[in-house]
Amino acid sequence: MDLFAAINSFIKVVEAGSIAGAAKNLGLSAAAVSQTINRLEAHLGTRLLQRTTRSMALTEDGALYYNKVQRIVTDVELAHRAISHSDSELQGRLSIASTSAFGRHVVAPLVAGFATRYPRLTLELNITDNKISHIHSGIDLSLRIKPQLEDGIIARKIVSVPFIVCASPAYLERAGWPASPDDLQHHACLGFRYPLDGRFLRWGFINNGQHSYAALNVTATSDDIDALAQMAAHGAGIARLAEYIAAPYIESGQLIPLLQHSHSPTESYTKPLDIYACVQDRAAMTPKVKAFISYLSEYLEIRWPKENIFTDV
Repeated sequence: MDLFAAINSFIKVVEAGSIAGAAKNLGLSAAAVSQTINRLEAHLGTRLLQRTTRSMALTEDGALYYNKVQRIVTDVELAHRAISHSDSELQGRLSIASTSAFGRHVVAPLVAGFATRYPRLTLELNITDNKISHIHSGIDLSLRIKPQLEDGIIARKIVSVPFIVCASPAYLERAGWPASPDDLQHHACLGFRYPLDGRFLRWGFINNGQHSYAALNVTATSDDIDALAQMAAHGAGIARLAEYIAAPYIESGQLIPLLQHSHSPTESYTKPLDIYACVQDRAAMTPKVKAFISYLSEYLEIRWPKENIFTDV
């Protein structure tokens, strides 16, 4: 029996909360992981996990063993990385979770280039607006917006993406153009509801250096920002879209940007969408994670130049 591999499997089962979850993270079958745990228990002469068809829990010995060995795998991996001589040697699986729109429109198109640079890495991209757990889901890096940030994670703001308030030519011909954020309360506005908790995300503006939220006449909502973009393009009303969503519609003439100013201190402009790169803890900032953040930042700094900010949340 490969004792190190067995310990790693045991740790992954505990972290995932199930053998099936650990099997997915390890790239093995559930049967293989179960057999490995059985062999480890036989080797130790004690039961580590109390398993039924519906649940799993650590035994007293299992909890004691987990507390003693949980850092072993991490320490060994860090030792291996410490003597690695080249980024080209990066290999294995890199699991990234991203908010749906940013993952779909920004991250996914960059995967091919990243794979070319690091051919021995296998990248898994999870697109979701749901709450995620780095540990339980085997996520190395998550890309989140501010409402998703949690206490205890390590978050780095990697980019501020402009929001664009926009509407179709047909809508503007029918309803007129808003001249200021105050005019939005007299227009049909399309609102985004955050999928996780149903909250309506307000439209923030900065005016004379002061942050404020516009009063809106919301006539339609969706929990999918791409659906809102389609609604706006077909004349349903005014939408507030991140630049990476709005840009193709604006280039094709389907949407027209509104309330565009020079960002002088005396004018109103939309608060940007901040995107954060998040890891569970400092030990999780591995060379693989750093490589992806660096690659992503190369693109982001060209498209949306802005000073990066680091913060612990």
